[in-house]
Amino acid sequence: MSLEDRLYPLLGAYQSLPRRVQAALGTAYRCLPESWRWGSRYREFVELAEACERWSIDAIRQYQTRQLRMVLHHAANYCPYYQAKFARAGFRPEEVREPEDLRRCPTLDKRELIDHLEEFASAEVKRPRRLYMTTGGSTGVPVGFYLQKGVSRPKEQAFLEQMWRRAGYRKGAKLVVIRGHVTTEKTDGSISFYDATRNWLMLSSYHLTRQRMPEYLSAVEKFKPDMIHAYPSAALQMAEFLEAAGQHWRTPVRALLCGSERLTVSQKRLLERAFGCGVYHWYGHSERVVLAGEGARSELLYFVPCYGFVEFGPPDADGLCELIGTSFHNLAMPLIRYRTGDYVRLADPRKNGPLEFPWPAVAEVVGREQEFLLSSGGRRISLTALNMHDRIFDDLYAVQFYQEQPGVAEFRYVPTPNFQKTRLPEIETRIRRKLGDDFVLETREVRDVERTARGKHKWLVSRLAESAIAAPASS
Repeated sequence: MSLEDRLYPLLGAYQSLPRRVQAALGTAYRCLPESWRWGSRYREFVELAEACERWSIDAIRQYQTRQLRMVLHHAANYCPYYQAKFARAGFRPEEVREPEDLRRCPTLDKRELIDHLEEFASAEVKRPRRLYMTTGGSTGVPVGFYLQKGVSRPKEQAFLEQMWRRAGYRKGAKLVVIRGHVTTEKTDGSISFYDATRNWLMLSSYHLTRQRMPEYLSAVEKFKPDMIHAYPSAALQMAEFLEAAGQHWRTPVRALLCGSERLTVSQKRLLERAFGCGVYHWYGHSERVVLAGEGARSELLYFVPCYGFVEFGPPDADGLCELIGTSFHNLAMPLIRYRTGDYVRLADPRKNGPLEFPWPAVAEVVGREQEFLLSSGGRRISLTALNMHDRIFDDLYAVQFYQEQPGVAEFRYVPTPNFQKTRLPEIETRIRRKLGDDFVLETREVRDVERTARGKHKWLVSRLAESAIAAPASS
């Protein structure tokens, strides 16, 4: 097991230490060999991520078939819910002899995970080897799941690094990160802290106002990063300020790395102009089922075939298909034909040109929208930054934020039968910490939350004028 996974439960204690102590411990940790920090399987995944970019279609199919059979047999032997699910559907894993045979397996939705979490967990991978995580994703449906310690996180790191290399990433690169890290609850508090474990400067995505933007530019200029890793919504707010103020980005960087939210072509062009560098976009999710990133010469998103197996549901009236994925390598809790709730527009070689890789490719991901709550002081709080990855939203079927006036937000929730209302004060405290001190938060239990036309849960229902909260689209 990696040190990263062993120490992860102590992250909160580490972050509560004085900054000088954090810096000393973090620097010492960063000097340890990668094999200690990320575990023995990290090198295996680095080699796999590099190699699969050169594989033929036949080699890809052979690898995917082996992985699918391994995952299916493990689920059938050690995961009680899959045993019953396969039996009800008359599905036999041993009959999967090529990837297309997986279509006979029933799909998995998020409601099943919420209701039967422990039955999905593998009896062979014992609790000490599991890492519990949660996500609301882009849907407002809080889902808990298990990753496999020593496997899931080093794998993610290896594949992300390989994708980022297409944008100029190198090991040991200094990054400025603007991705939902809380630096302070006070609207006039500090905007940054230094993460010595990675040599990253963490900037708040909750204080991006025109008045405070000079502080951000000064912090970045002093740090002299190689790259910027940001939510698209955060980067767009900075670009908006630069263009409105007639200023130029002062610190040369190799690239801007943007994930976790939708990024349109016009927004990407705006970022390229504002930051004077390339912008690299990718798609992934906390469940670690599938992963896609832009190529080196193409803006299409290519799904990495040795990371997980991706399928696409039937197109709807708008030509969009739901992403369905099957995880590889995570035997603590395999996710098989998992309906992600995200929709994509498939790449069309006639419109988008020849593919850079012989992999499934999409031109657009719909569902990771840039949505904001607006504070009374004019701060825009990205809903992506409000996503939680611990147990705080456990036993809730859905959560949703509602806003009709700046500085006032209503947190709506749909409880499961197991939810205890005594947990509400803790939930409110955690949300308030991210919203800051210029918000009034109200909570309300509801029978259901508002949905999209496709029936998908919405993270946010906003009655504010679009001009007050929208991120820039183009110029």
